[in-house]
Amino acid sequence: MKTTLTAVSILASILLSTTSVAQEKVENNINVNLPKGMTDHEKLIMEDYLQSFNDRGITTPPPFSNIRTAAEWEEVQALVITWKGGVPGIHSQIVDAAQEECLVIIHCNDSNAVKSTLAGNGVPDVNIDYIEVGTNSVWIRDYGANTMYNNYVEDLFLVDWMYNRPRPLDDVIPDAYAAHLGLDLYSMTSSPNDIMSTGGNWMTDGDKIAFSSELILDENDGNGPYALSYPNHNEAALDQLFDDWMGINEYIKMTVLPYDDIHHIDMHMKIIDEQTLVVGEYPTGVADGPQIEANLQYVLDNFTTKFGTPFEVHRITQPPSTGGLYPNNGGYYRTYANQTFVNNTILLPTYREEYDTAAVNKLQSIMPGYNIVEIDVDNSGENLISQGGAIHCITHTVGVNDPIYISHQKLEDTNDDTNPYPASAFVKHKDGITGASIWYKTSIGGSYTEVAMTNTSGDDWDGLIPAQAAGTTVYYYIEGTAVGGKQVTHPIPAPAGYHQFTVTGGSGGGGASIDENPIVIKDIYPNPASEITVIPVHSNHNVNCTITLTNMLGATVEKIYSGPIAQGDKNFFIDASIHAAGMYQVMIQMDDYRTFKKLMIK
Repeated sequence: MKTTLTAVSILASILLSTTSVAQEKVENNINVNLPKGMTDHEKLIMEDYLQSFNDRGITTPPPFSNIRTAAEWEEVQALVITWKGGVPGIHSQIVDAAQEECLVIIHCNDSNAVKSTLAGNGVPDVNIDYIEVGTNSVWIRDYGANTMYNNYVEDLFLVDWMYNRPRPLDDVIPDAYAAHLGLDLYSMTSSPNDIMSTGGNWMTDGDKIAFSSELILDENDGNGPYALSYPNHNEAALDQLFDDWMGINEYIKMTVLPYDDIHHIDMHMKIIDEQTLVVGEYPTGVADGPQIEANLQYVLDNFTTKFGTPFEVHRITQPPSTGGLYPNNGGYYRTYANQTFVNNTILLPTYREEYDTAAVNKLQSIMPGYNIVEIDVDNSGENLISQGGAIHCITHTVGVNDPIYISHQKLEDTNDDTNPYPASAFVKHKDGITGASIWYKTSIGGSYTEVAMTNTSGDDWDGLIPAQAAGTTVYYYIEGTAVGGKQVTHPIPAPAGYHQFTVTGGSGGGGASIDENPIVIKDIYPNPASEITVIPVHSNHNVNCTITLTNMLGATVEKIYSGPIAQGDKNFFIDASIHAAGMYQVMIQMDDYRTFKKLMIK
């Protein structure tokens, strides 16, 4: 793997000397305290930077056919930061919390000075590596590299993009920590594979779906905002590059927000599992609130999760200044969405107690079991949020070398108090999985009961939680065990963390009330099925719809029916014997309405 650290360092000195930098603080010829956005000086040198850009790392696509980009909530071996930006207290808190979960890698000019600061702040030096390199800014989320796997869990490697700032020392930070960890770094820096992007404008579900703002289009159309030499790709070509290099085949791009100057989605949203979005919320009509709502509706109307289900959305307040100011009238872009997962811990930016308490309570309710570490980014001594970012912006992570990948569609509330509740999971490790289990309990303070799951085909595992009485809330998690004994859970912090669903009524059937929705699936029978299987539906109106059988990854395996259905009851049929054993779901879709029912084939 080739690197050009020396050449790029020389380029940094050349660029920084081409225009006066009197307005910026300079330390050893390297800019410090640079904001997350572009400075006036950087706008002037962007064209020179792009024309002088050096290829680095491996500039050909990864030689794999089944690439997966890891999600942020998966296992990580290292958290990486750049000790910069005049926030030693914030950095100390990050290091202190993160080293309890994984290795912390600190990029810095002087490791002894950093060690002295950490010691002075009471942070033990027990799980920290230091890499002494030149740096430009603190915003490592934007210029860090992404964790990638071949075939879901094999051949860990990193993929990096061109940084959208003329900060050449920052742009090669991934080379430094990739070399430190012994990982291959594939860089999208060489035409025709050149991509300009930032980690703050990137989120993924850990499989095939990614989110960004349309900044990704604007900065890769050959005519970016500050220069003429930007990468030049139309949207179809861009999508193909992300598929070839990162395994993304559903790239969701949202309109940029009017008051978020940098247009990074991590300032207002977070994907916290395969199905769930946490979205920042403003008072009605305030700041970016209307555009956030429009973007969210666009996502819900046009895209589904990997399971084919609608995304679950939770709102979290975007707090104002003490004087009530928001970004539209001079307030900073305060946000709780800009948080970082570090295995069992969440590093959360905080502002002041009256909003922080509600935010922490909300996150604990939707992500139970995580250790939430609150870090003030809005105080007079170290006001990080005033520079345009928070905790997610100044941290990045590297996934583990041997992950157990578990993907699970969470069970929903049901009114079925008669039949067991089928749960399925995709569980994979490079050495193989020896077993998987569902652990469930029916009270927060109770003890978990284990239910062994059955390997039905490939990496798919299925199990049944016993039927429960109406009014019962079931708390559960999935556990996978690899050859060699390694165990991982879904969610990661289980057994302290869990998924949950409630048995809401005693009708004996699952799903929504037949009086609530235009069409519903009644109890499928027999279930489990092995031969001819009946799919009863009830329609409250004359409708046009499609009925499909899908696997638990959302792929259609059989189209059961498409066309009009008259008001009332009607039965549809499938031959279960032609399908492999495993968990499936029957889906009815019409316009913007979908409903599902699980079916186990034995």
